Formats: sequence, structure tokens, C-alpha cells
Amino acid sequence: MRRKGVYRPYGGRRRRWLPRVLLCLLLAGVLAFGALEALIFSGSRDQLHGEPQVMVVFGCQVKPWGPSVLLQDRLDTALAYLEEHPEMTVVVTGGQGDDEPVSEAQCMYDYLTEHGVDGSRIVKEDRSRNTWQNINYTLTLFQDGTVAPAEQILLVSSGFHLTRIRMLWERVWPGTYTLSVLAAPVSHAPSAVQMFFREPLALVKSWLLDRPG
Repeated sequence: MRRKGVYRPYGGRRRRWLPRVLLCLLLAGVLAFGALEALIFSGSRDQLHGEPQVMVVFGCQVKPWGPSVLLQDRLDTALAYLEEHPEMTVVVTGGQGDDEPVSEAQCMYDYLTEHGVDGSRIVKEDRSRNTWQNINYTLTLFQDGTVAPAEQILLVSSGFHLTRIRMLWERVWPGTYTLSVLAAPVSHAPSAVQMFFREPLALVKSWLLDRPG
């Protein structure tokens, strides 16, 4: 008696290649992520050139009780420098999010003046909602004369943020200013972990999408 064959669908060779393809994609992703982290880390330290005339402090989240830990880290870093440079003009940049009681610029102004900085030296930029707008609206203050012309500018933010800031600043005004940076520490561990994963994605997004015009 002839035995009936059992039908088995042909799986083809592609199934054997699928794990290899997935592994290659995973390795490529890990390598790309590592390269981005290295780029971010390389820009996350103080770099001072000459004698900056204007300081720009970049905002971040404001809580109902005042600056978030990340923002306070940035402000304390700015204060330490301003103690030795009391005549410096300071631009504080950051608008008001839906969950923030006041604009980031106003919160920074209040914190700095409470710690002894002369309010007449502080200029508020309170329209921006992201880093790209921080930079564009701040540069508008130089263009319209709100801030006196300066050739050397000091940028203050969290260390992880500085690579993206410098990239975008040079994209808007390449070679116009001599830039120095102060890297604020990140004393809030959960924020440090969050930014470890978030900032590489933000850097790629800004590189692709944040462009003049």
C-alpha cells in the first residue's frame, strides 16, 4: 500500500538568514548608539576660550515649587562663574510649557536675582519651546540690539546637552561667534539615566530636521 505524503510548505532559505539579518541590524544599532554617546560625551566638558562677554543659560523643566534639579544644576554652575565675572550680561532662555507655572526664563531670572545677580544684567527670552528655538530666539536678541553685540559667548547647560547646542548654534550662525561652554553636572540620577537614552535620539532628530528656513 502506497503511503500518502505529508505536505510540508517550503520555507525557503530566507528563514535561515532572518536571524543573521536581525543580529546584524541589532549590532549596527548598538554601534550607532555607542558612536552617538561618544560624541555627546566628548562635548560634555567645560571649554573656555578668551573672555566671553555674554552668558546664555538654557532652561529646562520648572516645577510648582521652583526649578527642577536639572535646571538648578545649570543655574548653580552659572552662579559660580558669575561670582568671578560680576559684570557679565546673562541671557536666560526658555518658554512656558503646559505643565509649568511660569516660563523657564522667569524661573531662572528669579533664582539668579535671589542669589545676588543684578537683575538689570539679565535678559529673558521666554518664547522658546525647544533647543532649536532657544538658539534662534536668543540670536534674535543680538540682532535687534536687546543684547549688546558680543564676539565671545558662553553657553551653559547640562553636559549631555552641549554637543547638540553647539551643532545647532553653528548651523544658524557658522563662525560668527567664539563659543565657550560650561557643563553643569547632573546630580539627579533618574534624569541622568533618562538622558543617556534620550539625548542620542534628540541629536539625530536635530541633525535631520532642525535647519534654517
